[in-house]
Amino acid sequence: MGKTKPVKKVLGIDIGGASIKAAIVDLHRGALLSPVQVRPTPRPATPSLTWETIIDIVHTFGWNRAIGCGFPGVIRNGRVCSAANLHPEWIDYPITEAFTKLSRASVAVLNDADAAGLAEMQFGAGRSLYRRREGLALIFTLGTGIGSALFYRGVLIPNLELGHLELAGKEAEKYAAAVVRVKENLGWKAWGNRVDEYLAAIEKIISPDLIIIGGGVSASWEKFAPYLHPRSPVVPAQLKNDAGIIGAALGLTIPEFTMTRRGNP
Repeated sequence: MGKTKPVKKVLGIDIGGASIKAAIVDLHRGALLSPVQVRPTPRPATPSLTWETIIDIVHTFGWNRAIGCGFPGVIRNGRVCSAANLHPEWIDYPITEAFTKLSRASVAVLNDADAAGLAEMQFGAGRSLYRRREGLALIFTLGTGIGSALFYRGVLIPNLELGHLELAGKEAEKYAAAVVRVKENLGWKAWGNRVDEYLAAIEKIISPDLIIIGGGVSASWEKFAPYLHPRSPVVPAQLKNDAGIIGAALGLTIPEFTMTRRGNP
């Protein structure tokens, strides 16, 4: 009987426009090792107020080891380049460096949709393509906004902001995000048709081999899936709301996203 790999534990933190979620993740299995801690995203979502919430979560876990974080914006060289659903004070914020102050080991910060995509590709709906290193997969997270992640032969193409394309005279995420369904009191058919319009617009630009729809709304897949008619196969995310947490932790496996203070995850 072979040796069992040691569990690599990472605290995964998923910062969203509505809530901040976190749990301890087993990187080898892509599984949660603790209950999920959830806090409302502060209003206004400034760096200082958001950090108070994050620090509270980290202290709740008694955590001083590796941390992976998914952030709702573009992250380049450890700095925030966009924050559409948070406060503009985040722009040019050195978020990876700030996270190292909470960890005695490695830290990774990446776009939240990229994080969810990593989880779905490695352990969820895209794992067949990922394991074969084949195809072009596109993952969307429908929530406060529309996040997007693109994988070619299993490799992430980071910081793809397809939620900001124009659709029906406005940003797509202001027309077809999950929060719009609630705000405008849309039925599942009316909202599903909007998502279908969005996918049709995307397929004028990209021809993926697989589309994965994630975000919390994926739990209601059967209510809107009948109204989606893209040319590409489209499936629901399998990891649901855990994808962002698991994928945030998986960011530690990608050197470009990782900064080490001391020690190993």
